[in-house]
Amino acid sequence: MENLLKKSVDTLKKGGISSLNSKVKSYLKTKKIEKTIREDQVFRDVLFIDGCGSFLPHPSRYRVSHQREQLAYYNITSNEVFYEHLSIDMVRLYRTFIFFRCPYTKEVKEFIEAAKNLNKTILFDIDDLVIDTYYTDMIPYLSTMPESDRKQYNDNVMSMGKTLRYCDAAITTTTCLKTELGKYVPSVLINRNTASEEMEELSEKALEIKNLKKETVDMGYFSGSITHNEDFEIILPVLIDLLKEYNNLRLHIVGELDLPSDLKNFSSRIIRHPFVDWRKLPELIAQVDINLAPLMDTLFNRAKSENKWMEAALVQVVTVASKVGAFEECIENGTTGVLCDTLDEWKISIKNLIEQPELRKRIALNAYYYCKAHYLSYKTGLELASFIKKHLNKNILFALPSLEISGGIMVALKHASILRRNGYDTALACMNAETLWYEEEEYKLPVLMLNTGMMEGNWDIAVATMWTTLDFVMSYCNIKRKFYLVQNYESDFYKPGENFRVKANATYAVDGSINYITISKWCKHWLSLQFGQKVRYAPNGICFKQFYEANNERDFCGKIKILIEGDSASYYKNVDESFKIVECLRKDHFEIWYMSYNAEPKDWYHVDKFFHKIPYSEVAKVYQQCDVLIKTSILESFSYPPLEMMAAGGLVLVVPNNGNVEYLKDGENCLLYEQGNIHEAVQKLELMCSDKELRHRLYIGGLNTAYNRDWKKLEEKIIGLYK
Repeated sequence: MENLLKKSVDTLKKGGISSLNSKVKSYLKTKKIEKTIREDQVFRDVLFIDGCGSFLPHPSRYRVSHQREQLAYYNITSNEVFYEHLSIDMVRLYRTFIFFRCPYTKEVKEFIEAAKNLNKTILFDIDDLVIDTYYTDMIPYLSTMPESDRKQYNDNVMSMGKTLRYCDAAITTTTCLKTELGKYVPSVLINRNTASEEMEELSEKALEIKNLKKETVDMGYFSGSITHNEDFEIILPVLIDLLKEYNNLRLHIVGELDLPSDLKNFSSRIIRHPFVDWRKLPELIAQVDINLAPLMDTLFNRAKSENKWMEAALVQVVTVASKVGAFEECIENGTTGVLCDTLDEWKISIKNLIEQPELRKRIALNAYYYCKAHYLSYKTGLELASFIKKHLNKNILFALPSLEISGGIMVALKHASILRRNGYDTALACMNAETLWYEEEEYKLPVLMLNTGMMEGNWDIAVATMWTTLDFVMSYCNIKRKFYLVQNYESDFYKPGENFRVKANATYAVDGSINYITISKWCKHWLSLQFGQKVRYAPNGICFKQFYEANNERDFCGKIKILIEGDSASYYKNVDESFKIVECLRKDHFEIWYMSYNAEPKDWYHVDKFFHKIPYSEVAKVYQQCDVLIKTSILESFSYPPLEMMAAGGLVLVVPNNGNVEYLKDGENCLLYEQGNIHEAVQKLELMCSDKELRHRLYIGGLNTAYNRDWKKLEEKIIGLYK
């Protein structure tokens, strides 16, 4: 608050009440934007982090608002936030972050680190050499500042340079700036300041009311800030001579400038205008006939943009400028403006323009048409859009039905973490997202809303992970490549006659626009045979170290712990059969543990210990305490529990199905029995308990199977699915 009050007092002193009012309005607008962006959970492409805000609105307008407009014409969506209101959670919602004149703070540092960890792109934008005091020491006005103000200014400058060093690339306005910024970052784009739609519209309105029949010739000097005193004094002798020579000559001074005493003799022909809102500026510029843009030839000034020339050109006013930096680069001398090196050139050039109205008109019109072709936001965004896209990491969205623990969800999450670790900008989206982040020990992924109304940004890849998520992937237009990770024949989840069975089945028959991928040979087979799809396959994996415990071969002494896993409410999990098997066993020899995420035990189940909705990170401990897993599912794309039990050193009795026979070998890493044959299952379980040699063979075989399915061994194949 104290800082805000100080800025207000300084503004009032330097620019008067109108300037303060303008900045207050801009400040309130910024605050409104901040409130909106905090509540906004829409995914977009770019977030501009503005380091200037309401108290320096002119640069922000050109480098934030106008660049956002440029990008919008090329289907790149964006938002903006003042750096002091930056929230770490905003890193979830964008692909790219552009820091404009942003100082280095603890919050900025943490934000950049979080963004880079998620493989986001960090860019820096600046329109002045305010990145090191080496450059700003060239501004004569700064030597007149109080020591405390100068120190604050210098600290801010050095802080911006520090932020720049943390960025991947930079965007700027002039060749000189590009050269200097190239000393800090490997890649720099020149994206010159442009006129927005509103600015063009206001300029056209100013032209409509422009007075072409006045008797005076009016020169204009649009100062901008008080730091330009020394620039104005370059041409002071020329202006004095011309005011003496031409009685119809007037001089308009706009903005913050200390009027030299030498001009007081001409006070009746000098019109002072306070700093005005930019929307009023086109009309004000249109009142003059000659726009003056003197600049001292310093490295700092050579970095400045050609804004004054462009703004004048849009209202058909000729500019006379110093032959320095961007003016020299952009103005064709005598055609779209007038360039001067010496006082004699300044005097001759202005005299010619005073005396030759047609010359003024011709040059002004040339500049007008040139700027209309090359300086409007809707015509100039291609290079900026291309530059941003060039520096983006590929982004990929996994569309999930929920974040509730299941085999299919865990596979999708694992794919997402592998891709993030290998440079992809990866995010999750859920239909009813109740959290902003999904966190595991080894990774943290952003969670978005799976809703087209909450998506405006672009995705290189989006992946449906269940039939209910395919509709989003198919309907959202800003996706380059669309994938469907098929992990089961989900049509069989529903009984005959159910409408969902038809809808699920239809998702396997999409023509052309969807890339089908799977983690099961069985899924690949039926997708190819029944639906004629071309399918990519990569084997499913396991985090071996999560389950493995050294020297954990079971001795089968004492009570044998049997684990049953699955949803008792799902017919295809066939959990009832597991409990029918254990009902045939001697209760004093066995202890029955049951683990389910969704369902409760049925009344007739004999359960000694029940595990309900335990975190996935705790599942391994359950496996490690049990001796045998009984798994009786009749429908699985890829069954995880047997593999997890093997990794934990336990043994497994399993019903073979299309999803698990890919890795199960009867008598080598497990014992299989025919579904429904309770007698066979009991026999094989008793054999397992009595035959030590068999148990050891199954233990070694199971460990080897699980070890060879470790995710780290499969990473290249997983990444290959999405290439």
